[in-house]
Amino acid sequence: MSEKKTAGTEKTSGAKTSAAKTVKKSETKTAPKKAAKKSAPKKAMPKVEVVKKRRVMIAASECNPFVATGGLADVIGSLPKALAKSGNYEASVIMPLYYSISHDIRNKMEYVTNFYVQLSWRRLYCGVFRLIENGVTYYFLDNEYYFKRGGGIYGFYDDGERYAFFSKAVLETIGNLDLFPDVLHCNDWQTAACIIYLRTLYNWSVDFRKIRTVFTIHNIEYQGKFGTETLGDLFGFPTNIYSTVEFDGCINLMKGAIELADAVNTVSPTYAEEIKTPLFAHGLDGIIRRNEQKIYGILNGIDTESYNPETDKTLFANYSINDMSGKAVCKAELQKLLGLPVRADVPMVSIISRLVSHKGLDLVTAVIEQFLTEDVQVVILGKGDASYENYFSAISRHYQGKCSAVIAFNPDLSRKIYAGSDLFLMPSKAEPCGLSQMIAARYGTVSVVRETGGLNDSIKAFNGESGNGFTFRDYNAHDMLYVLREAVRAYHSDGWSELRRRAMASDFSWKVSAAEYEKLYAKITG
Repeated sequence: MSEKKTAGTEKTSGAKTSAAKTVKKSETKTAPKKAAKKSAPKKAMPKVEVVKKRRVMIAASECNPFVATGGLADVIGSLPKALAKSGNYEASVIMPLYYSISHDIRNKMEYVTNFYVQLSWRRLYCGVFRLIENGVTYYFLDNEYYFKRGGGIYGFYDDGERYAFFSKAVLETIGNLDLFPDVLHCNDWQTAACIIYLRTLYNWSVDFRKIRTVFTIHNIEYQGKFGTETLGDLFGFPTNIYSTVEFDGCINLMKGAIELADAVNTVSPTYAEEIKTPLFAHGLDGIIRRNEQKIYGILNGIDTESYNPETDKTLFANYSINDMSGKAVCKAELQKLLGLPVRADVPMVSIISRLVSHKGLDLVTAVIEQFLTEDVQVVILGKGDASYENYFSAISRHYQGKCSAVIAFNPDLSRKIYAGSDLFLMPSKAEPCGLSQMIAARYGTVSVVRETGGLNDSIKAFNGESGNGFTFRDYNAHDMLYVLREAVRAYHSDGWSELRRRAMASDFSWKVSAAEYEKLYAKITG
């Protein structure tokens, strides 16, 4: 369809050229041989160059504020807005129309079209809805069988089929609506098949062949692995790409996308290096090293308008880098709320995390009672493994007045804790990027982190003259405890105000990150 349009354009261009030649001949015949009088030369009008914006379409399984389960949604919610704001790109996002998307948001959408998607032997309905906000066009792909489900958006027995349909439908939407972007930016295994389909089943089209691709790995642990029998029956991949998508006896969608994408990036420079090693790559280190010439690391940002202590309405009091009096109010009110003694002189250390082992909580459980014998307060917020939930609940009861554990996912309380705490602890075993340490810094809460992934790229060790936090390298509970004690000593020192100010001044905005993505897009589009 697109090729016919191109051919039609070429014919029109030819007709225009012939017409132009005819005009020139007639002008030559009617022009007088000699001019009676020389007229003053006309000043040439300055040429106005119209710079055509490049198009980037971002395909993802979730996006704030529509539906979110983690950091991926934050990225997809912020990056396109930052790209649109820079003025260099027309940014769009394409995602499934989940049942959980609110009616308020649905009422703002407009119906665009519908068509059928051929997925192997299945012929499946796809409706397209559109919403334009903050300079970004959002496309929602509707299929009630796959996406009208309660109980979250992942974890269903047919997730492979659901996101294979979505990936194929992304390309059908591009073709049906003539949306051909310069860059198709796919994220994690749920959209990895987009790139595989693009470079195989859609490679016959000139318009599709022109599309450059970026594949972002937000967490390499989740790769989209399925039995080899799904190659044709489920995904409808051609048999000649079996070696491209097969890994360790499985169909591995992430592996296929890494092999076929024009560029691959992770969400921090350190993580881009870490996944070249067996310790972090969950088996794909050899594939990463083989493709390392196209592997990049770009640190995520945070939405600095949403996370802003000057305007955040969830806080007990607002404050700024130049007037921190409101932060003291936030601390005192948080202590009251959590049943802790209201003391300005005691350092409050917070943990806001999923309560799972790779967040470094085994280090915390190893030394927290030793730490609580000191003059400190500890606040824990999160949900996760029952063993951690029960442990921190018990510690909170045993150390009443020194420790408070809230076993919940509570966004409102999390902001109050970010604002009211003095120190923020994040000792992750692995952390592709991490946003919590950036949010803490934004609220003037100094982070203590392990030097891994994005934690290493965002928090630099305080040495008295520079640095915005505290760090430790080895995955060791007593190394963490030593650095925590250093941070407590700093809290009682004269340099604390300056350290806190330096943390708040850290630029974790998406403006910085979006500029790096623009460089990557430019590199692959030429």
